[in-house]
Amino acid sequence: MSKAFSNARTLMLQVSCGLAAAFLLAGCINTRNGVLQTSANKDAAIVTDSDESNGRKRAKLRIELAIGYFQQGQTTIALDEIKQALAADPSFADAYNLRGLVYMRLDDPAQAEDSFRRAIALDPREPNVLHNYGWLLCQQNRFADAQQQFSAALAVPTYTDRAKTLMTQGVCQLKAGQRAEAERSLMQAYEIDAGNPVIGFNLASILVQRNDWQRAQFYIRRVNNSPAASAETLWLGIKIERQLNNREAVAQLAGQLQRRFPQSREAIAYERGNFND
Repeated sequence: MSKAFSNARTLMLQVSCGLAAAFLLAGCINTRNGVLQTSANKDAAIVTDSDESNGRKRAKLRIELAIGYFQQGQTTIALDEIKQALAADPSFADAYNLRGLVYMRLDDPAQAEDSFRRAIALDPREPNVLHNYGWLLCQQNRFADAQQQFSAALAVPTYTDRAKTLMTQGVCQLKAGQRAEAERSLMQAYEIDAGNPVIGFNLASILVQRNDWQRAQFYIRRVNNSPAASAETLWLGIKIERQLNNREAVAQLAGQLQRRFPQSREAIAYERGNFND
């Protein structure tokens, strides 16, 4: 399997984290151990070159090209490559998975859902496709259906990217107003991937909503001490430190916010003293 194709399954999807921040959420087309990996999560024997038909080989090459175009934002060209891949091999589930992501980017949920459903029909226990379909359903506020897909992905015993799906499930539950369930999912994700800023930010946000300032401080400090710090994470950190009367920490975070993100909504709110924003 070529490096480009083995990396095919982990493209990044932007999702709304907490209630406002947009982070890159891994979980679309496996670039390493995620969403488009043909054999990484399967119990079947290893597929070698001689096992694959010429049609499947041509389809893989087209999907490699499509992934490159998709990552570069050339969505319509990517879609054309996917069409050629499916013409070469209509049974290629990975091509339908990528097609679903393309249609999500094109804001065509009906075509995206059709694509993910086709991928699942061909490969019912591919957790990365189940993950992607769950996120699509969550974006449509179909929360119970989304939960079903996330649960199905997490039930696959060989799934190696569980933190990604637990994190996305938690974000979806938060979107649904299910704070207790979201906290449980995010805590499970944190136990697996404590360095993930999306998980840390969302956990801090949930804890702030119930005035658990000390625990919120723990999670947001880890995010803000990492390269993943953003205007929104710094702003949340400022609010938390202010509640705990840590003036030095507030000043330090505010300095970062004004220096790195001077035109941001959060920097403007800080300058105005609007801590309810």
